[in-house]
Amino acid sequence: MKEHVLVASGFGGQGIMLLGQILATAAMVEDKYSTWLPSYGPEMRGGTANCTVVISEEPIGSPVTDSPRQVIAMNIPSLIKFEKVIQQEGLLVLNSSVIDRDPERDDVEIVRVEANEIAEKLGNTRVANMVILGAFLAKTGAVSEESISKALEMKFGSKKDSLAELNMKAIRAGAESVRK
Repeated sequence: MKEHVLVASGFGGQGIMLLGQILATAAMVEDKYSTWLPSYGPEMRGGTANCTVVISEEPIGSPVTDSPRQVIAMNIPSLIKFEKVIQQEGLLVLNSSVIDRDPERDDVEIVRVEANEIAEKLGNTRVANMVILGAFLAKTGAVSEESISKALEMKFGSKKDSLAELNMKAIRAGAESVRK
């Protein structure tokens, strides 16, 4: 297995931190090493927020990276900030509902996901983060859908089964959107 080094970024309130926590927790469910490192802009809601998630079968030396292998960009400021630091032949997953311009890089794989539209069809725009996570997982196989489901249960608990269920629907819809 190759090591997954992901930076996920977007506006505060887009669920970037939750996306990272769920991914890192799912890796732990699979007995993999994982780190989750949040980074907030000056404002919590509306400012730029990002997190770095590292998943590996070997111990992780540092959760910090200057050049991630994968980037999820939920908005244009995130694309501008992180597009230039992705490793060559890396993966750039874009929320094309919000990002209306083409990336400048041609040496990375670019995946466009209409995350907001897909989430809206599911009845809740707040799950756009899980839609894009599903697309990321379909492209990378970083963790299994079963592990993600367990991580969601751990995060939301049994009282919020419908919330975990909606998030799983969003993940599956995101994965399906890139398999077409």
